[in-house]
This record gives sequence, structure tokens and C-alpha cells, in this order.
Amino acid sequence: MSATAVHSLWTTAADPISKIDAPKIEYGQLSPTLIVIGAALVGVLVEAFVPRRSRYYAQVFVSVVALCAAFAAVVALAENGYGTTKAHIAAMGAIAVDGPSLFLQGTILLAGLVGLFTFAERRLDPEAHGNRVDSFAAQAASVPGSDSEKAAVRAGFTTTEVFPLLLFAIAGMLVFPSANDLLTLFVALEVFSLPLYLLCALARRKRLMSQEAAVKYFLLGAFASAFTLFGIALLYGYAGSVSYGRIAQVVDGTVTNVDPALAGTMGNDALLLIGSAMIVMGLLFKVGAVPFHMWTPDVYQGAPTPVTGFMAAATKVAAFGALLRLLYVVLPGMRWDWRPVMWAVAVITMLGGAIVAITQTDIKRLLAYSSIAHAGFILAGVIATSKDGVSSVLFYLAGYSFVTIGAFAVVTLVRDAGGEATHLSKWAGLGRRSPLVAAVFAVFLLAFAGIPLTSGFAGKFAVFKAAADGGAAPLVVVGVISSAIAAFFYIRVIVLMFFSEPRPEGPTVAVPSPLTMAVIGVGVAVTLVLGVAPQYFLDLANQASVFVR
Repeated sequence: MSATAVHSLWTTAADPISKIDAPKIEYGQLSPTLIVIGAALVGVLVEAFVPRRSRYYAQVFVSVVALCAAFAAVVALAENGYGTTKAHIAAMGAIAVDGPSLFLQGTILLAGLVGLFTFAERRLDPEAHGNRVDSFAAQAASVPGSDSEKAAVRAGFTTTEVFPLLLFAIAGMLVFPSANDLLTLFVALEVFSLPLYLLCALARRKRLMSQEAAVKYFLLGAFASAFTLFGIALLYGYAGSVSYGRIAQVVDGTVTNVDPALAGTMGNDALLLIGSAMIVMGLLFKVGAVPFHMWTPDVYQGAPTPVTGFMAAATKVAAFGALLRLLYVVLPGMRWDWRPVMWAVAVITMLGGAIVAITQTDIKRLLAYSSIAHAGFILAGVIATSKDGVSSVLFYLAGYSFVTIGAFAVVTLVRDAGGEATHLSKWAGLGRRSPLVAAVFAVFLLAFAGIPLTSGFAGKFAVFKAAADGGAAPLVVVGVISSAIAAFFYIRVIVLMFFSEPRPEGPTVAVPSPLTMAVIGVGVAVTLVLGVAPQYFLDLANQASVFVR
């Protein structure tokens, strides 16, 4: 056998090298996310190069400008029809630019802007050594109670890194509900989770409790991320692709041009069921649904209150957006498989959150269990599997996020010698000592309870109506019962504030700067406007409720 013949056994004639296409990225349509990431990188540079005394003002300025610009970009995209007629898949199949993604991005950016004001508040604590202080540790790297921490407090240090961390978290949240393939979804999950793990550990007071909260959140979040990643691997094995549209085609049986190397595992239902269950499990962890909720009360209680408020609002918006896209775009062909499971999760989440909240004695833990119950109410809209279901969930998330940030902003105002007074017994008689603060908090509690003329009522009504129309009437009955149970503990707090005698050694109400006043004012305004005249916003959510595939 000649040498050339032998050589040709393991080589073949190569085709002329075809041109590698350059990636096509629609920068204009991705501009909201790019603006926020760019500002976060500028924030990192500010930390490196700007003198310490000027950093706080520089960071707040950069962050506010970026979030306003990103929101303007979202509005411009919506005005140009990218939420409706021009909705399409951008960035070579990685990102969906459509109604739900733009609506959720707008909500996240506004919630982030309002949350940023609570981060920037510096008038609640008394001045330390002639310096104004915020809610965050003077020097995060120092051991709690150590000499280096005391020296940092004396020197007037502040942890201004919280602002770029907040922007990185928001950037991840903007991508999360608009991801159109599983790898983009996972990268976005990590981009917004890691900054939140750090932010939870940075409380100025009760630092050990704050660090414990961060470690719990990090460990359980790592488990949830691992489940998500394993689920992604299984779904790739099932469909031979991580693209949402391609997986949906394989589920429906409408796929063509199968790669022979993947033909052996494609269409294996075990991979589909286990993989999708694992990914959904990771998303349910992020929204705090039972039985993946165990991190919520501890983390909400231990994290700095501004971080708790931002996280409670924005993470829910991002995670529910991703869950909706996964169930409605990737797995509509499996509706009969996932609906019964979601029914069970929604029922135990609504009842579990409402019943356990009754036993709580700490206001932040009470709001944490309340957020778990609300995750159950929102799941009722997800289960509707209709256009109305999507629009009701979008509307609920928009209203809920502002009420939540407003409520946690009020919690930062009630203080005693040890910082925030979060034990419920200390709130007794608050309505007599500070009627305005107690009245505002009562408005937020009534909205959580779903009392008419608040955004909570309009949201619950929309979600329950969509669920009933979608054939989930028994779920609505459970939802109404859970709402009644939840109303009990909200009204108990209102009674405690207005009809109990104030204690002589009780907490004081700090006078905030205009930043926190603006946060609380926006929260009350949104709560009342969405409650009294919700129709415009319901129509807006309805226009934005069609996913592109």
C-alpha cells in the first residue's frame, strides 16, 4: 500500500475554508442592559481612582443617571414597537426583545432606582465621629468588633462599593427574564445572584447576623444554581440545543434536520421531565416558593434593610419573568405535566406563607413570609396559561415591587439605641407617637392584604380572574382563604400601632432625608394610583403580554 493511500485513510480532502461570520449584535435593542453594565464598570473605576471623600457623591450620580438613561431606552424601544409588532430574537438568538421583557425591564429599573435611594440614605443613624453614616459596614473586610473596624468608623469610611454591586445585580436581572437560551439564563442568574450574596453581608449594625444571612443565602443559592445547571445539561441532551425555540420544537415534535450524533438521546422523555423540573426548581428558589423558601426569612431579617427591600422586589420580578418565559415559550407542549405540579406548589406556598406569618414577632420576618404568600398568589396567574395570565402577573409584579420597597423603607425609620427596632412589640403605639409614619405603613399593609382601592386588590383580582378563566377555580378559592388569613396578621400590626399604649422607652422615628421620603412617597402614590385607576396599567400589561418565539 502506497504512502499516499495510507495517508488518505485518516484524512479527507478539506473544503475551501468558508468565511466565519462575524457575530451580529443589535446594540440599540440591548441598550438598557449595556447602559447599566457600563455604569457598573464606571463605578468600579470610581472606587479605584476617585478620592474617598468624593466617592459617595460620584457613585450616586453615576448610578442615578445610568438607571434613568436605561429606563428611557426601554421606553424608546417600546415606543418603536419592539414590544409588539417588531418583537424578535436579538443577539444571535440569546436575547428576546418583546413585550414581557421590556415591561419587566422597565419595572426592574424603576424598582432599582427607588431602591438606590434607600441605599444612599445617610441621615437615619446619628453621626459617628462627625461623619454621616449609611446602613452599610464602614469596612466590610474587617472582623466585626475588631480594632480595624473601630478605626474605620472613626475615620468615617463608607462602603461605596454597594452602588456598583447594585448595578451589576440590576444588569443580571435585566437579562434574566429576556434570556432566550438556557446558557444566557444561567449566566444572568449568576450575574445578579453574586452581588446580592455580597450585599446581604454588609449591615453596619448586627454584622454577625448579616454575615450569617449572606452565608445561608450563598450556600442555598449555590445548590439552586447547581440544580439549574444540571437541568440545562439534561435539556441539552434531550433537544441537542440550548435555544428556547429549538427545545420547544423538539417537545412539539415539529423539529427537522437532526444532528446524527445527538439522535440517540433526542426525544428521551426522562431527560425532558427531569431537566425541566430541575430548572423550574432553581427559579422557584429565586421567587421564594414553598418548599424552596427556607432561605427567605433568615436572609430578609439579617440583610441590611435597603438590600432586603430591593431584593424582595426586583428578584421576584426577574425570576417570575424567567419562569413565565420558560413555561410559555419552551414547555407549552408539556402543559399537562407541569400544571398539576404548579398547582400543588401554589397551594402550599399561599397557605404556608400566610399561616406561618401569623407566628412571627419580627417585622422583617413577617414581611418575608408575606412575600412567600405573594409568590403563591402570582403563581396562580402563571398557571392560567393564557394571555390574561401573563398580563395579570406583569401587573401584579409592577404594583407589588413598589409596595415592598416602600414598606421596607418605613422599617428603616423606626429605630432605638441598637439601630432598627424590628421586634413587633416595639411598634406598639407607633400611631400615637408618629401618626404619619404609622399611617403610611398601614397603607402598605392594606395593599399587601389586597384591600380595595389599593394596588394589591387590583393585582389579586386580575390574577385570580385569569386563573378562574383558565380552569383553576379551586386554586382561586384557596387564594381567597389565604388572603383572609394574611389579612389577619396585617391588620394585627395596624391595631398594634394605633390601639396600643406607646411604651415610654419605645423606639423613635428618625427624620429621613428627601431620598427616603421620595421612596415612601412613590410607594404610596403607586399603591393608590394602581388601586383607584388601574385600567391604563392593565391595558399596558395586556399589550406587553405576548412572548416572541
